[in-house]
Amino acid sequence: MAAAAASPSRLGDAAEIEAVTDAMIRLLVGTPLRSDGQLTIKSLAQEADVKRNKLTHKHTGLKGLFYALVRMQDARPKVVDDLKRKNDELQHKLTRLSAQHNQLRTCFQQLVRVLHVLKAENQQLRQSAGSDGGIRVLPVQHQPKG
Repeated sequence: MAAAAASPSRLGDAAEIEAVTDAMIRLLVGTPLRSDGQLTIKSLAQEADVKRNKLTHKHTGLKGLFYALVRMQDARPKVVDDLKRKNDELQHKLTRLSAQHNQLRTCFQQLVRVLHVLKAENQQLRQSAGSDGGIRVLPVQHQPKG
């Protein structure tokens, strides 16, 4: 049917027609090998490994057949659905990681402020310790566990 639609005039045309029809099948089933899987003439030419003008000027019957088959298909190709699902997963992951990043940034800023306060307090304690520079260690009271 595809050969009749393209009306091959030379032997080389038969190989192109076969490559294009095989590419059509792969795209419509959703298992592209060489293209992005979209149902366009550009993707079909890439999938068939032929120049796009071969489809738009030379094999116009194949182009028409492809568009007719695309119109008859009521669902997107599997590869497009898979890419959409993967994109949605990555968007959710990005949102989650951004929230986690913001939380860690806030914690980091708080720790930096605490560190500055502790450094200032330490400096004041050293200055108030007197000229001998001796610092007394205070006993720590342990609370029983339980």
